[in-house]
Amino acid sequence: MSEANHVSPKSPRETLQEVKEKAPINWGVTAVLGLTFLVAIIIVPWYGFVHGYNAWTWTFFGIFLIMNGMGIGSGYHRLWSHRTYDAHPVLKWILAVSGGMSLQNSIIVWCARHRIHHKDVDNNEKDPYSINRGFWFAHIGWMLRDYKSGEIDYSVVPDLQQDPVAAWQHKWYWTLVVVTNVVVPLLLGWLTGDVLGMFLLAGVARLVISHHFTFFINSLAHMWGKQPYTDENTARDQHFLALITYGEGYHNYHHMFQNDYRCGIRWWHLDMNKWFISTCALFGLVKNRKRAPQFKVLRARLSMEFKAARQKLEQASVSATWKEQFDTEYAQFVETVKQWQQLQMERVQQGRQMLADRFESETASLTSRYRELEISLKMQHKRLALLTAQVI
Repeated sequence: MSEANHVSPKSPRETLQEVKEKAPINWGVTAVLGLTFLVAIIIVPWYGFVHGYNAWTWTFFGIFLIMNGMGIGSGYHRLWSHRTYDAHPVLKWILAVSGGMSLQNSIIVWCARHRIHHKDVDNNEKDPYSINRGFWFAHIGWMLRDYKSGEIDYSVVPDLQQDPVAAWQHKWYWTLVVVTNVVVPLLLGWLTGDVLGMFLLAGVARLVISHHFTFFINSLAHMWGKQPYTDENTARDQHFLALITYGEGYHNYHHMFQNDYRCGIRWWHLDMNKWFISTCALFGLVKNRKRAPQFKVLRARLSMEFKAARQKLEQASVSATWKEQFDTEYAQFVETVKQWQQLQMERVQQGRQMLADRFESETASLTSRYRELEISLKMQHKRLALLTAQVI
């Protein structure tokens, strides 16, 4: 082949640029996000300086902001996307309305894209908001153009199409959006004596803040923070992001254990959605909350700690004794995991074979053995931390 006819292969950057150029602009989404943002940063502060906002306006601004966060986090995300708990119909209706008010599309559309995100995370061709295509793309750019990766695949949400609350919200989504974001703020403003102020602060500003708090999960939560449970994807845990996203910022844990109703698993973790779901459970509005097995959580964390310790070992000069201790600890870790896997197999077999009069005693025995393995990993976690601290 002559040089004139030879075509060099395109780089990933060139291919990505081609995709961006060919994807048509979504003018509707661009207009809504752009105009609301401009109003929020220009007109909202101007009105505040000139006229001020009364206490009622600030109160409803806070209420609606929290409602939107819970509607998306507890509803769209943990209830409908991942099915981490069962909700009473009353709670489902509340979450459907408050989530729809946040103007992030219907439950069905939002969850379809989110399930694909988990299935193909960081895949530029399939993940709707892959961080590998840049901060801007993951944060908001993926919505401004009709990218192929953002196409809605309804085949991943057949359960939601059969859910009467999700189906109703999908059908009446735009009516819900107009009523909650325009009619309600204007009505409340009329009742409290400041129509424009209520619309600007509790309507527009609240909507923009709610948008970007959620968008940070797709962007910053895949760039900023720690990876204590897995480094097989870009998701990270970050306390500040958890604070402003009602707990969704513990994203590394979530991507590792997506069927857990919690994102922050420690009692002090700033996970408002976890606390909200647990509070609803006290009143009978939530049942069957799912948790990742404690052993799996400990195994994932310890596996990452062994990996970090090994990397530290490669960069430092350590004694043969230290290396021997490290190898011994790792061998014990592998053996503990092996015992747990064998116990899992034994549990399945006993579940099929045990007689009714033996069930209670056998279950107690298995529970005790599981607990022993969990304690073994906890103790090893402490020993590894002390061992690693000796390396300079």
